[in-house]
Amino acid sequence: MRALTVVPGSAGSLAVTDVPDPEAGDTRLLVDAIALGVCGTDREITAGEYGWPPEGRERLVLGHESLGRVGTAPPGSGFSPGDLVVGIVRHPDPVPCGACARGEWDMCRNGRYTEHGIKEVDGFGSERWAIEPGHAVRLDPGLSGVGVLMEPTTVVAKAWEHIERISERAWFDPRTVLVTGAGPIGLLAALLGRQRGLDVHVLDRVTSGVKPQVVEALGATYHSGPVDEVTRALLPEIVIEATGATQVAMEVIATNAPAGIVCLTGVSPAGRRLVIDAGAFNRNLVLENDVVFGSVNANRRHYEQAAEALARADTAWLERLITRRLPLERAHEAFEPGDHDDIKVVIDLGGRIG
Repeated sequence: MRALTVVPGSAGSLAVTDVPDPEAGDTRLLVDAIALGVCGTDREITAGEYGWPPEGRERLVLGHESLGRVGTAPPGSGFSPGDLVVGIVRHPDPVPCGACARGEWDMCRNGRYTEHGIKEVDGFGSERWAIEPGHAVRLDPGLSGVGVLMEPTTVVAKAWEHIERISERAWFDPRTVLVTGAGPIGLLAALLGRQRGLDVHVLDRVTSGVKPQVVEALGATYHSGPVDEVTRALLPEIVIEATGATQVAMEVIATNAPAGIVCLTGVSPAGRRLVIDAGAFNRNLVLENDVVFGSVNANRRHYEQAAEALARADTAWLERLITRRLPLERAHEAFEPGDHDDIKVVIDLGGRIG
């Protein structure tokens, strides 16, 4: 079968290659792939920045934003042929650490976890893939055209869960949410904020095109002005930072509401330095009882939360987040500089959608 593969650590090695068909064995599901989402992590792997192939192999099947339909399911698995599914990206480490032993492999303490398409386990960028039933999650059948958005939704489902847990430290009655960045993570974070009945604002640098349109269609407010001016005007109790831009992260931390919560989901590149008043930064955090935390990845509970959130969402709105679809033969185009209007680029893998 065909698959999108890469030699981790080797820039320019991305290729569509032939790989062996997966074998179900006695316990695994065999899944016919429908689509694969492409994100910044995939682009960093193809640029040779990181990634680890399976033991004894040179090439890694890329991709962790999956969507497929069960072809074969073993008896007692809880799945049936035709079920719409995604695969959970991270698997617990073999020791396991205390977190992994409790199903919280997204919070692994010793770093020995594995991740499909990233770290030591083939990804979902192939025409078929196999997975243990415990690491597959069923989606509503009506999500066959947009279910590939599931994995980024799990990231923000976790972020919102942790925001709500932190908010229980004291009385907290948030009204205003600011999301910085109108990429997939930012827009899906805004979706979950609107589903919670909050006044959601999204800040991005573009001034026209699809991003302001989808924010407005969500019932949120779009901004493109200076970060500090927007934040000081809104005084958001909750900020979800999804750009990974260091300057943006520092400004929202410095100017959010007292006793506010800032969740960082964007990953900043190393080596970029800023001059900040560290004393004032520390003083604000302490005297205003602010909380700043980082969040990445997800465990099964967050996948279930994300599946519920997508099932509740307007499918037509979700479809607008997928701005380009490419066949597998043209997958390389997803890794080339694209239009600033792009939100999510998806590779179609040939499986049955409806």
